[in-house]
Amino acid sequence: MNNNVYGIDLGTCNFKIFCKSTGKILKEKNTIAIINKNQIYAYGDAAYAMYEKAPESINVSFPVVTGVIADFNFLQTMIFDYLESHMKGKVKGAEFIVAVPTDITDVEKRAFFELFYKSKVKPKSVLLCEKPIADAVGLGLDVNEPTGVMIVDMGADTTEISVISLGGLVLSDLMHFGGNRLDESIISYIRKEYNLVIGQKTAKALKENLGSGLPGRTESMVIVGRDVVSGLPIEMEVTAEVVYEATKANLESICNSIKMILEKTPPELAKDIIHSGIYITGGGSQINHLDQLFEQITNIKVNTCDDPEESAVRGLVKIVSDSKYKRLPFSMKNSSLK
Repeated sequence: MNNNVYGIDLGTCNFKIFCKSTGKILKEKNTIAIINKNQIYAYGDAAYAMYEKAPESINVSFPVVTGVIADFNFLQTMIFDYLESHMKGKVKGAEFIVAVPTDITDVEKRAFFELFYKSKVKPKSVLLCEKPIADAVGLGLDVNEPTGVMIVDMGADTTEISVISLGGLVLSDLMHFGGNRLDESIISYIRKEYNLVIGQKTAKALKENLGSGLPGRTESMVIVGRDVVSGLPIEMEVTAEVVYEATKANLESICNSIKMILEKTPPELAKDIIHSGIYITGGGSQINHLDQLFEQITNIKVNTCDDPEESAVRGLVKIVSDSKYKRLPFSMKNSSLK
């Protein structure tokens, strides 16, 4: 096995790359700043810093939307520029394994495959793996066992709820709904209740600092927004209770989807899930007391993990490194699309 293996989770908000030879995970914002319509001005964290601040001549965009590739060429340029600048020539002829969402079409999966297979680095091989399975392996679960495992992966644009057994997906639901929707809810709630217009980054900071799955937090945070009446920028203190009220309905929607998947789960697998609990991962799972909310709704214990954003990318490298997982990833090299 070539030691030069990269596990890649393109995500929506951040892309994560795990290099097997160094054992390090690189994480960068999945954002591109474009100037003159076709020239990359900046990418990654530098481009995200320009979001909502750039002049009209610079267009800041996100090349992965709702879990699928929206801008193939710019994304490919960004990923390989980033790899070459951080890996110093170790990319040519490497093996790549890429996490893909479950409920997407074969055409959309092929785009993930060709992003690497048709790149200038001439990879040794490109494999794809369903993201919930990569998550489960990254969490230290043996997905080959005839045991039901439920994974809830909350990302920025999507939430995937999956039941896994014997290395395959028994049930899966991909909701086009994630942390970004919570940010939008905070923006619209504060505008409606307080006549204050705030940006996406401010809403994200409120969610991360004050967000909660349950009421009762007492903290507050001072933000700056534009007053709708006067048109002038003003400071305002926002409490955790306001953020809870803004996001409550969205979190209930995720709870309802979890309940729907549990209702469809075969009884023997449901028994396993009650015994082992529900596993939550992804960046969105870091909201305070989210695990307790899910426990209240389902009456099943909820397991959290350290570094939930990195569980899928860690799992990918385990999958290509351990022969017992060799049937989990798949290639689209010889597949034909109708």
